[in-house]
Amino acid sequence: MNITEKLTTELNLKLWQVENAVKLLDEGNTVPFIARYRKEVTGSLDDQVLRALSDRLAYLRNMQETAEKIKATIDEQGALTEELSAAIDAAQTLSELDDLYRPYKKKRKTRASVAKEKGLQPLADAIYAQEPDSAEPIILAAEYINAELGVETAGDALDGAKDIIAELISDDADIRKRMRFVCMAHGVLEVKATGDELDVYEMYADYREPLSKIANHRVLAINRGEKEEFLKVSVDFDHEKAMFIISRDHIKNNGSPCTPSVIEAAEDAYSRLIFPSIEREMRSALTDKASADAIKVFSQNLQQLLMQPPVKNTVTIGLDPGYRTGCKVAVVDGTGKVLDTGVIYPVPPHNKIDEAKKTIKNLVKKHNARTFAIGNGTASHETECFAAEVIKEINDGLTYMVVSEAGASVYSASKLAAEEFPQFDVSLRSAVSIARRMQDPLAELVKIEPKAIGVGQYQHDMPQKELTASLDGVVERCVNSVGVDLNTASVQLLSHVSGINSSIAKNIVAYREENGVFTDRQQLKKVSKLGPKAFEQCAGFLRIIDGKKPLDKTSVHPESYKAAEGVLRLCGYTTDDVAKGNLSGIYEKIEAIGIENTAKELGIGEITLCDIAKELEKPARDPRDELPKPMLRQDIMSMDDLKAGMELTGTVRNVIDFGAFVDIGVHQDGLVHISQITNRFIKHPSEVLKVGDIVTVWVISVDSAKKRISLTMKKPN
Repeated sequence: MNITEKLTTELNLKLWQVENAVKLLDEGNTVPFIARYRKEVTGSLDDQVLRALSDRLAYLRNMQETAEKIKATIDEQGALTEELSAAIDAAQTLSELDDLYRPYKKKRKTRASVAKEKGLQPLADAIYAQEPDSAEPIILAAEYINAELGVETAGDALDGAKDIIAELISDDADIRKRMRFVCMAHGVLEVKATGDELDVYEMYADYREPLSKIANHRVLAINRGEKEEFLKVSVDFDHEKAMFIISRDHIKNNGSPCTPSVIEAAEDAYSRLIFPSIEREMRSALTDKASADAIKVFSQNLQQLLMQPPVKNTVTIGLDPGYRTGCKVAVVDGTGKVLDTGVIYPVPPHNKIDEAKKTIKNLVKKHNARTFAIGNGTASHETECFAAEVIKEINDGLTYMVVSEAGASVYSASKLAAEEFPQFDVSLRSAVSIARRMQDPLAELVKIEPKAIGVGQYQHDMPQKELTASLDGVVERCVNSVGVDLNTASVQLLSHVSGINSSIAKNIVAYREENGVFTDRQQLKKVSKLGPKAFEQCAGFLRIIDGKKPLDKTSVHPESYKAAEGVLRLCGYTTDDVAKGNLSGIYEKIEAIGIENTAKELGIGEITLCDIAKELEKPARDPRDELPKPMLRQDIMSMDDLKAGMELTGTVRNVIDFGAFVDIGVHQDGLVHISQITNRFIKHPSEVLKVGDIVTVWVISVDSAKKRISLTMKKPN
């Protein structure tokens, strides 16, 4: 297998791009670094393509290594032929390799192996040959009666021979490959209820759907129902189709008296050995496909959530609602520093509304707070009503936003939170986290295990290793695309920067605490365990806002400072202008001078030149600032206020296979089914919507008892 050529074909890339990307990865470069600072080398491959390439490279190398081990093992048995070696090299998947290796594996004791120990292999060979002039199988079998070996009768011998033939047929790699293909194309998933109580699985009480057509989210729902023992699931496949596939290669229609015995063995091979295995593989394939799709959707949602625009430089009051224990309050400044904390009791059973209002108004006045961030957990709606009343009474332009608490309790009770806020109890830490989530979702949410953030579907049913790897990749992508303030970033944020692990991140913070703020990127080289390679990988993603070198606040890599200074000089600027931020139009000036000639003069690639010019034009720009601002509210509605046909504006909170959930300000998110998103056909809601989108919706129906709101994005006539 030529891996680079295979990657070139599969990913639709040029051979030189793949070769260079593989070389960079093998040299220990990270995906974010390659995507941002080695564009000339890879032809501007973005991080998602590079990550797919890296994952596929690892898979193919594993396949190649496995293939070599299989060939070596078979060769040791003296059974490796040129034809078999070529078939192993041509295998496209690990399951195909496993099929080819199956006949040569050391098997646990089977009916066939027992029969072979009894000396019945020659009998099996004679029957399987199906010679036209052969004697009847039972007559052949009589010659193998041997009481000492446990073959008491001719029938015993014949049964043992058929067991050997059944295993021979079962081990046929080509049969299994064709059976897989045909079963996936024509098989049916069959679901039955195990009892009368079905909970949420009522629609699957007696359910059938072709394997080739079943939607991914239904596969995951059925799997969960089976795991919870509400459902029994099987694959239904046409027996005649299966036997036709087997018969083509193993049954000779030449009138041999042995053929009926081979047919019996084939039937046994299919029902006892092949189909149970194929059924498991079909179920596994469906689950793998559904899981991969769910992980993809989860990853997209997570990226969009992490990249939500921050509410910058605003003093925020975080409210963590609660009934009996009260509503925890935390005031944080524009940088997330905690200014004040407290507890109020504005909701049942205490109803100390006036006292709570007085406390909040004093905090607003004392700290000049401008926004409320309200957790969406228990007592959220009542707390939201309370906040809306306070806003009206103050009448000073204050706003609020309901923030998802997903994962907040996990963070609040973590060792990390205890280290960050040793002086606060768990509930107050949660209030701080809620406020900070609104101020800077990325910086706060990186402290929480990604799968606990709650913007996916069936995340607890996913293969956890693949889910974690994908979500970690998303966090890494987001952190590095935004960049990190070296002097304020937490250990958790730093640990997601290219080239920095948790150990180095802790050392960076320790260095900062011991020596004061960083004033120059070169100081990173003094941090313990941060060697030349780590510096190369991380330096461009770490910003120093008010350092000695103005270029340190940009995403220009230190290796390109000389080139950046050349760009400034050619355009009539100095690095002082970078510090002041007044470099608008620099890219147009470079275009006027000539990109090709300028790049040659500075000794850099044209892509790198353009990146430098665009960065100098807007130093330290945050890509999140270009996205729609989060929706802040001043008033409140309840589900009782909703009427069919009502037009509302909401924020997309989660995108799943069958639709999207939209926050319309009534505490309960409404569902826009995929059929109600647009008038054109779409395969998935993510083609139109993403988390954080501000959308106009109309109410279709409201079920207060079940707390369900149906919405449409299609404007009513």
